[in-house]
Amino acid sequence: MTGRQQFLYFLTLHRTGLAVTLMAAALLVFPLVENNPYTLGLTNLIAINAIVVLGLNLFIGYTGQISLGHAAFFGLGAYGSAVATVTFGLPPWPAMFLVAALVAVVALAVGIPVLRLSGHYLAMATLGLNYVVHTVLLQWDEVTGGPSGFAGIPSLSVPGAAVDDPVSLHYLLWGFAMACLLLCLNLVRSGVGRGMSALAGDETAAACLGVDTRATKVKVFVLSAVLASLAGSLYAHSSQYVSPDTFGIFASTDFVIMVVVGGMGSIWGSVFGAAFLTLMPEWVEFFNEHKDFVHGGILVLVLMFLPQGLITGLTDMIRVRLALRRRDHAAA
Repeated sequence: MTGRQQFLYFLTLHRTGLAVTLMAAALLVFPLVENNPYTLGLTNLIAINAIVVLGLNLFIGYTGQISLGHAAFFGLGAYGSAVATVTFGLPPWPAMFLVAALVAVVALAVGIPVLRLSGHYLAMATLGLNYVVHTVLLQWDEVTGGPSGFAGIPSLSVPGAAVDDPVSLHYLLWGFAMACLLLCLNLVRSGVGRGMSALAGDETAAACLGVDTRATKVKVFVLSAVLASLAGSLYAHSSQYVSPDTFGIFASTDFVIMVVVGGMGSIWGSVFGAAFLTLMPEWVEFFNEHKDFVHGGILVLVLMFLPQGLITGLTDMIRVRLALRRRDHAAA
């Protein structure tokens, strides 16, 4: 084996670790290159959305289910941390993980009966969950602040310093996002992940191979809800204000679009989808003015022409073209 072949083999064998390392290095130096607070605010929002989308993609892309209600868990995490810290006086870090545990219990209680459904029925059930949670956040004025929102949420802190400026928030939020990325990458490459992929392909065949399909769906649903709750808590403590409109039905739809655009069953695509949909309104003003219409159009176009998602679809196209080119060279 030549030196070039050994190098290519090394890259192939360790491509995931190298990609994570390169991304981490880029994120470390990004605030040194771009320290504009507005830009850092956008990238910090991408990190929060990416955490939600990573969990949702596990549920949609790797178990073949559909959820139109993950903004409910996002909102429960945000408001749970707000109430726990402001109303009950808990420190932010313990409050965040306590709320995540409570959201896990809620997701388990909801998931056991609801995940007996499938297809459109499951989508409608999760959509109903989002509607109920959003209505509670909107109407329970004494606890949530109602339509006016909940202000005065304390920022997170580490020993000796408060995490309340865009640069420190960048490192904190992307640190969480990278930890979630590594968790999901390792999960989908494990035996559990292979069982999840089999479930997405054919539930009956997966059951015949020994996969406990019902338990797997419930576990992944709970995990995705916990990630959404953590993202909600991070959002609340970084913005120090939350309002019900952020966690409505359209937010759940946006999360699903991020999954579809990035590629169902693509962990890296989840980060891309979150970045693309978060930044898109900043590129063209028309997108911001007609956000829901444009997002729906993008979803339809991607499903029609690149059903694997932009990242997965474009990657597959490149692989096919390279394979055809190698074949032509070999024939010549």
